[in-house]
Amino acid sequence: MTTADPTRPLSGKVALVTGASRGIGAEIAAALASAGATVVLASRDSSGLSEKVAAIAAAGGSAVAIPVDVGSRDSVKALLTQIRDRFGRLDAAVNNAAGGGRTPAPLVEWSSEEFDSAIAVNLRGVFLCLKYEIELMLASGSGGAIVNMSSTAGEQGVSGMSGYVASKFGVGGLTRVAALDYASEGIRVNAIAPGPILTERLAGAGQAAQDRVAAAVPLGRIGTTADIAAAALWLCSEQSSFVTGTVLAVDGGRLAGTPAFNTSRKGNQPD
Repeated sequence: MTTADPTRPLSGKVALVTGASRGIGAEIAAALASAGATVVLASRDSSGLSEKVAAIAAAGGSAVAIPVDVGSRDSVKALLTQIRDRFGRLDAAVNNAAGGGRTPAPLVEWSSEEFDSAIAVNLRGVFLCLKYEIELMLASGSGGAIVNMSSTAGEQGVSGMSGYVASKFGVGGLTRVAALDYASEGIRVNAIAPGPILTERLAGAGQAAQDRVAAAVPLGRIGTTADIAAAALWLCSEQSSFVTGTVLAVDGGRLAGTPAFNTSRKGNQPD
């Protein structure tokens, strides 16, 4: 009797990652490929996708690139049609693509067009991906796992980020509804709410800015893209087979509450 390799829990599976040309999405795609999946990397950045597919192949993984604009229904539908025609199935998906909106500003300074653009990519784009991913999973009849990328800003408000916060709160709601709608079909739907993560934007802000952000995290550090990829891999695997309809905070404890005034590791110890 052949025993499954615990280091490759997605062997024989087909997975999709949107927003996979850089940052968190690229890290997730690499992690799923390392776990044995054939991974479809999708985003608007064709050249970035090609680089990431080549890197996965060089590491011994299997991946293909398919450009997509998650703000376009026709583009998302075409993406899933290509996956169906090429592989005949979809076992896991991570809806990571995000964008739109504007730099932080008080609500009245947001134009309706800026608000609409945040909703179009971050919320409507997730809806479109869910719709066509679930259709393909239902057609194959073997269930599946879907992970939507939310944010800690989808669990508590953040000043100046009207469109982003509204869209990410919506992602949490969509996640829960989809989980309820398709649990009986063996399709699990969850979300991840990352805290501050060292992506290109935060890396470019400089060490002083990074130190200020880390100081506000109870665990005392900024998260890494590998932290998020590990959570996504777990949610896509059978190791989380009894988990659906949840938003998993990967945030170093930021959503837990207000830390003690004395943050010394030696302080506040019982007698």
